Amino acid sequence: MRAGLRGLTTRGRSFLAAAVAAAISAGILGEKDLLRVAVLLAILPLLAATYVGRSRYKLACNRSLDPHRVPVGANSRVVLRLQNLSRLPTGTLLLEDRLPYALGSRPRVVLERLGAHQASSVAYTVRADVRGRYDVGPLVVRMTDPFGLCELTRSFPSTDHLTVIPQVTPLPSVRLPGEYAGSGDSRARSVAVHGEDDAATREYRRGDDLRRVHWKSTARTGELMVRREEQPWESRATVVLDTRAYGHRGEGPTASFEWSVSAAASVAVHLRQAGYKLRLVTGSGVDVDASEAGGDGALLDHLAEVRLDQRAEVTGLVQRVRQRADGGLIIGLFGTVSVAEAELLAGLRGNGATCIGFLLNSSTWLSLPEKARAEAEHAHGAAVLAMLQSGWRVVGVDHGARLPALWPQAGRGSQGFALRAALAETVAGGVR
Repeated sequence: MRAGLRGLTTRGRSFLAAAVAAAISAGILGEKDLLRVAVLLAILPLLAATYVGRSRYKLACNRSLDPHRVPVGANSRVVLRLQNLSRLPTGTLLLEDRLPYALGSRPRVVLERLGAHQASSVAYTVRADVRGRYDVGPLVVRMTDPFGLCELTRSFPSTDHLTVIPQVTPLPSVRLPGEYAGSGDSRARSVAVHGEDDAATREYRRGDDLRRVHWKSTARTGELMVRREEQPWESRATVVLDTRAYGHRGEGPTASFEWSVSAAASVAVHLRQAGYKLRLVTGSGVDVDASEAGGDGALLDHLAEVRLDQRAEVTGLVQRVRQRADGGLIIGLFGTVSVAEAELLAGLRGNGATCIGFLLNSSTWLSLPEKARAEAEHAHGAAVLAMLQSGWRVVGVDHGARLPALWPQAGRGSQGFALRAALAETVAGGVR
């Protein structure tokens, strides 16, 4: 009863206040009919409080998200299934699922009545324009009487998670340089250059196929020798995402960092579909091997939660990549870098790696005065030149650029020569 009285709505409290006023007026005026009205006004909210307060419904709730992983700007359908496990029918139920601000306003649904052991399902859609991992729930159920005089709240503790991943853009097929790297204890050798006699051999082991016996080596050494099993060539790639806070500009979904994250997701998925053994490294410490369990899903989940890091530096990023560097292709997505930082990135070119950098001129994400714009363009050109001189293939990115249009430049073997000359001229002119 006490719980019911505490749950009186504004309407219920108004009825009690009107009852008190009518009773006082009836006493002053000596009107018995007005006293009867006062009693009626008081009884209604008290009966409603008793009805709602003593109702002990056993409710079960199940929530499902379809899908539970969506790209930025896409919708996910949330289905709530509520079941009455008790023998008593419920009154009117108001359902409210709690959502974070990024997913929109909280949905409210009214269920008029659930009979004994009856179930009912309701659905709503959510949409997020900002990537991340969001909690959906808990569900709050408000029980009320038919007159709306009393309302009690019950909540289910369970929550579900919606992962909003960056937008993945299909990319055209481009043959990339440095896409193959050997594996195993014996890297493949070129028979066309060295000839069959230079095939790698080892001692015969019990169980080896006699068809692999290398007779010339056997005759030369006096021991039975067999050809090594050549490991197949494989495509390896490392996608590097720069998370330095001072390297990016802009805010919200249109910031330069969001362009980089979406580009990293698009490149990673494209290379995975092309058969690459892929690794993702960020300046915030994320190091994901996409060839392990989870594949694209695990990779995109990490990119959904990656954030700018105030402490991230190019030095740490280079060290993190080189910890497991094994050749192949390195594709970097960098914000604005200085000439000194561009020279540090030369450290990624070890072990025969081919490096392709998408270098964002993040100042183009801002409105700058003409003089400041010229200085930013000059600094960006100097950084591009420094990376080109250190052996990187560089693709410049300005605000509004689309990755599918830039992607073919990553496969052009001679794309840097004209740019080197032009930038050298620009930098020399700036120094003079």
